[in-house]
Amino acid sequence: MRTFLDCFPCIMNQALRTGRIATNDEQKIKQLLDEIGASFRNLPMENTPVESGAIIYNKIREITGVEDPYKKIKQESIRDALGLYPRLKDLVNNADNKLLMAIRIAIAGNIIDFGVDKKFDLVEDVMKITKQDFAIYDFISFEKQLRKAENILYIGDNAGESVFDKILIEELGKPVTYVVREIPVINDVTIEDALNSGLGEVAEIISSGTTAPGTILNLCHDSFIERFNQADMVISKGQGNYEGLSEVNRSVFFLLKAKCPIIARDLDVEEDDIVLKGINYREH
Repeated sequence: MRTFLDCFPCIMNQALRTGRIATNDEQKIKQLLDEIGASFRNLPMENTPVESGAIIYNKIREITGVEDPYKKIKQESIRDALGLYPRLKDLVNNADNKLLMAIRIAIAGNIIDFGVDKKFDLVEDVMKITKQDFAIYDFISFEKQLRKAENILYIGDNAGESVFDKILIEELGKPVTYVVREIPVINDVTIEDALNSGLGEVAEIISSGTTAPGTILNLCHDSFIERFNQADMVISKGQGNYEGLSEVNRSVFFLLKAKCPIIARDLDVEEDDIVLKGINYREH
């Protein structure tokens, strides 16, 4: 998915929000905005938005000296999600279709996203999504792929959301490798965050190698790309991973909530819709 002109104001807003989390020094924040704004001149529109994100967060680290501005926020998100975990497990255990409910819960966790300028109420919004209709619903194909798969590569998105991913992984019933970011970027999940979410109990955890807020294959480790190509089934969470992987030449199932008008338009859905979309999968 390429960058659109509407992405640039969003990039600047992200930079301002994160700059203010990282530092109270107005001069550093002004420098950050100046340098990111200047970088737009040479930014190819063919790049994905998350490639631009890699530039932003590298600048934030460089100018503020803060490696993980969202560290405390991520810890709080994981704590809050773990507090909901027993209630969410009950929803799955009491559902007519446990796998489908676990998918809904995993998508509901995608609201925990500080890269978009949207407020959310964790409990209220999660419970709403567990009953919400899907705008894209490739569940039958997902189920078929899952039955055939001997191993699954599950690409995570945000910390806190990672607790919701654990609930789905527990229902998949197959060996899972859970993929995280190489370094802190926005509130995306790292190895430390995944372990704090309890994912080490249900999956092997690896880094993709990317420093972007999404999975861009040409920014990933060769070892991850090999696993990505060889996995029987790939599950991709969230908008950033969709931006980076929506045009890959293999089967991928995307689970996300459309929180951005550009991504909603690319998917041909409305903002706030929930999506279970498969690409390049075989029905037989």
